[in-house]
Amino acid sequence: MGSPPERLLHRDPAPGAVPARSAPAERTPTAVEAASRTLPAFVWALPPIALLGLFFLYPLFLVVQQSLQPDAGGTSLAPYSDVFGSEAFREALGTTVWLAVGATVGCLVLGFVLALVIAFVPFPGGKAVARFIDVFLSFPSFLITLALLFVYGTKGMANGVWTDATGAAEGPFQFLTTPWGVLLAEITYFTPFVMRPLLAAFSQIDTAQIEVASSLGARPARIVRRVILPEALPALAAGGSLVLVMCLNEFGIVLFTGAKGVTTLPMLVYSKAILESDYPAACVVAVVNIAISVGLYGLYRVVSRRVGA
Repeated sequence: MGSPPERLLHRDPAPGAVPARSAPAERTPTAVEAASRTLPAFVWALPPIALLGLFFLYPLFLVVQQSLQPDAGGTSLAPYSDVFGSEAFREALGTTVWLAVGATVGCLVLGFVLALVIAFVPFPGGKAVARFIDVFLSFPSFLITLALLFVYGTKGMANGVWTDATGAAEGPFQFLTTPWGVLLAEITYFTPFVMRPLLAAFSQIDTAQIEVASSLGARPARIVRRVILPEALPALAAGGSLVLVMCLNEFGIVLFTGAKGVTTLPMLVYSKAILESDYPAACVVAVVNIAISVGLYGLYRVVSRRVGA
């Protein structure tokens, strides 16, 4: 049995008492953790920087380098002066800008209205429509253009119905091969890119504010202007900036519509490089396109910080 002190030391725990836990064993750091404590922070940034430089910055450097090397040899700014002085470049730049701005304005207006209806007007299938927008974002741009060609093309369904009904030689819908057809295709394709951030912003709006404004006699237009629109400004800025940059660089829509006389900067790059084999000029146009896109992205960052996006 042992002496009384020994019995006290080895007595059983009282009923219901929680046994004392032993101190947890100290975990041995892994090799990765040990290395992270010894290596400087910049060493861990080297692999992603190397990959970025290899797959993005180096090809971009080659484009800039080629734009400074005319066919005559050497290094000069002659390709830039030749391209900037050409009428084709000025027309392509103007067409690119007005198509991108027009498509962005159309997407903002149409996307805002459609997002309002989906978010605040109950109707059967509203959730399914919202989910379809996410699926629509994964579609390639040329697919939407082909769909419009099947409907409004020269031999499309709408013209076919017209010629069958009237006996005319051709239908009245000939706009798809014009700049307006390109604008329609871009608005159709890029509007969901505005709607997606708007629907996310609308889901965060407290419906109690709308109910209070409505109970005080505010009309729907006033509610939209005073309650909903201020909350939607960051999403509009984000969606509009994204659409503007994407429209400036859009190639598939212009190519598949077959619009005659519609030459944008990406189409001019394709024409100079593939059709004319003028690679210095093609690289000059590409550099200009990249500079515009980067500048717009910087402007977007400034605007998004100010509006709180």
